[in-house]
Amino acid sequence: MSAQIPPVTDTPLERRFGLLPATALNMTNMIGVGPFITIPLLMTALGGPQAMLGWVVALVIVICDGMVWSELGAAMPGSGGSFHYLREAFGKNRYGRLMAFLFVWQFVLSGPLEIASGYIGFADYASYIWKGLTRPGVIGLVTVVGLINIALLYRRIKSIVKITVSLWIGTLITVLAVIITGAMHFNRHIAFDFPPGAFNFSIGFFLGLGAASRIGIYDYLGYYDVCYIGDEVKDPGRVIPRSILISTAAVAVIYFGINLSIIGVVPWREFVPAAEHVQSNFIVSIFMEKIYGSTVATIFTLLVLWTAFGSVFALLLGYSRIPFAAAESGYFFKAFGRLHPTKNFPYVSLLVLGAISIIAGFFSLGTVIDALIVTRILVQFMGQVFGLILLRRQAPDMPRPYRMWLYPVPAVIAMLGWIFVFATTQLQVIIFGVGVLALGCVAFLVWSWNSKLWPFGLVEAKS
Repeated sequence: MSAQIPPVTDTPLERRFGLLPATALNMTNMIGVGPFITIPLLMTALGGPQAMLGWVVALVIVICDGMVWSELGAAMPGSGGSFHYLREAFGKNRYGRLMAFLFVWQFVLSGPLEIASGYIGFADYASYIWKGLTRPGVIGLVTVVGLINIALLYRRIKSIVKITVSLWIGTLITVLAVIITGAMHFNRHIAFDFPPGAFNFSIGFFLGLGAASRIGIYDYLGYYDVCYIGDEVKDPGRVIPRSILISTAAVAVIYFGINLSIIGVVPWREFVPAAEHVQSNFIVSIFMEKIYGSTVATIFTLLVLWTAFGSVFALLLGYSRIPFAAAESGYFFKAFGRLHPTKNFPYVSLLVLGAISIIAGFFSLGTVIDALIVTRILVQFMGQVFGLILLRRQAPDMPRPYRMWLYPVPAVIAMLGWIFVFATTQLQVIIFGVGVLALGCVAFLVWSWNSKLWPFGLVEAKS
C-alpha cells in the first residue's frame, strides 16, 4: 500500500450537513425508540436494576469505538463509511475487495434489521392507543410507516436537512419530558430494589451482563451515522469527530436519565420478564399513565411515535448511501450506484433497503436485535479496529484531521469489548452470524469468478 491514501473522488452529492444537523442526525438515530422499547429487555437480562451495568459496559465500548470512527471518518470522508475504510485499510484490489464486499453483504441484512427494530417499536407503542391491535394489523402498520419513510426520503438532501432537525427537536422534547417527569416523582426504593444475589459474579451473571451490554449497544447504535453521508458533510475533518463525540456524550446522559426515571416510578417486577408482561411493549406509556392518567399517557405516546419515526428516518437516510457508494466504486451491483436523474440521490439503494426493512419488521424485536448486532460485529466493528491499526502502520503520512486520543488504548478496549459481546451471545445466534459471513465469502468468490477479478484475476496487471 502506498504511504498516502488519496481523498475520496469528487461526487455530485451536495455538502449540506454542518455540525448541528450532523449531530441531530446521530442523536435522532441513537435515541429513537430504542430506550423506550428495550428497558424491559435490559432488566430481564439480569433480572433487576443491576442490569444498568450493561449500559456502562456498552458506553465504554461505543466511546472507544467512536474514536475509531472519528479518525477514519475525518481522514476518508465519503458516502458509505465503513465500506471506504475497510477497502483502503486492507488494500483496494485484494483483501480490501473481500472486506468491502462482506461489509456490504452483511449490511444489506443488518441495516434493514436495525431500521425494522424502529418499525417494531412504533407498532408496539401504537398498540397502547390502538387497543386490540392484531398481528395482521401490526404487519399492516409496519408496512404503511415504512412506505411513508421511503416517500419522505425520496427527495433532495437540502429539504432532508430541515426534516432531520425538526425530527431531532421532537425527539429531545420527548426524552426531556420523561426525564423531568421521572425526576419529579423518583423513588429510590423502587429504582434500587435489587433482588437477592444481584451481584453474584457467576458465569450466569456475565452471560446476562453480555446480553444487557448487547441491548445497550443496540440503543447506542447510530453514533457514527454521519460517517455514512461523508460526501454530504461540510468540513468533515472537523464536523465528523465533533458530532460523534457530542452525540455520544449527550445521549449517554439522556439514556441514564430515562432509565432511572422509569424504574424509579414503575417497579421493575411489573414488566420483568418482558415476554410475560404485555405492558413491557409500551413501558413509557405505563410510566406516564401512573403519574398523569391515560389521557396524558396517550398524548405522550404520540410523542414516542414521533421519536420512533425520527429514528427510522435517520437510519434509512444514512444506510441507503452505503450500497450506493459500493456500487459507484465497482464493488457492488451497478444498479445501486444510480442517482435520481433530477433529484440527485441514490434512489435504487433507498428503495431496496426500504423494502427489506419493511419485511424485517414482521419479526420479533429480540430476534432482530440479536441478529443485527452479531452480524455486524465481525466485519464492520472488529474489522475497522484492525483496519485503523493497519493504516497507522502502512500509511503513517496519511492526512488525519483527527487522531485517536491515547492510541492504541481505545482501539484495544473497543476490540476486547466487541469480543465480549460476541462471545456471550447465544450459540444459535453466533452460528447465524458466522453463517451469513460464510455465505458472503461464497458469493464473493462467485462474483469474482464471473468478473475475472481477484483472486481469480489480477486487476493490477490489466490496469
